[in-house]
Amino acid sequence: MARSTFSGPILSGTNRFGSQRNVGSPLLSQQVILDFSNSVAQTANFGGGSGTFADANGIPNDVATIWNPQSGIYSNTGPTIATAPTADTSGTNYRGAVFLLPQKVTIQNIVIDNIIQPTDGTNAVTSIQPYISNAFATSTGVYATSAAITGSTIGRTTATFTAAQYANALLTLQDVQNIQPGEDANWISQVVVTLKLTVASLTSVNAGKIAVTVQYTQNDLNIGNGTTYPYGNFD
Repeated sequence: MARSTFSGPILSGTNRFGSQRNVGSPLLSQQVILDFSNSVAQTANFGGGSGTFADANGIPNDVATIWNPQSGIYSNTGPTIATAPTADTSGTNYRGAVFLLPQKVTIQNIVIDNIIQPTDGTNAVTSIQPYISNAFATSTGVYATSAAITGSTIGRTTATFTAAQYANALLTLQDVQNIQPGEDANWISQVVVTLKLTVASLTSVNAGKIAVTVQYTQNDLNIGNGTTYPYGNFD
């Protein structure tokens, strides 16, 4: 089985040109599995910890860097690291994952699977509240807010969108400048999925498993717009 990595976007179809052009963008996805019994970074399904989220783009999961969202014109100052997620307190733990997507993609869906009920060994989590934003969030995120999951309910929930969240999800925000050595400077969209885990007397979860999947399409940013004829080699 072969693997190929390139900048994209991908277009697929049988007619590249003309009035019956039928190319489309494939549905892409990134997924992270958070196993709260695994507290060792850079191992399979590392689940994060108190004040620490998992890097969904790591192979395997690593400790995530959460960047402060940037705005404005390009500069060479680079991104700055955000304050760490809130540490565990009695009754409330925050766990989550950071996804880095190509700039201005369209988020099609965010799926959260409660595979094994989270617990601290004594207190089983009764509520899992997801917030999907471009930073660590403790309330409604800029991209979506999923309905809370009853901790004992093993199953799946999907994100819901307000009007403002939907607008952002259709064209993700340019949050982070990629200025790594040897690479062209460009923008990246940061998506942070925060899971608020609650139950009375909760200490720090040390068991349980949750999978988070972000599904998206990569938009072609070089084909003009509705009033300007497409330019460049867009096929």
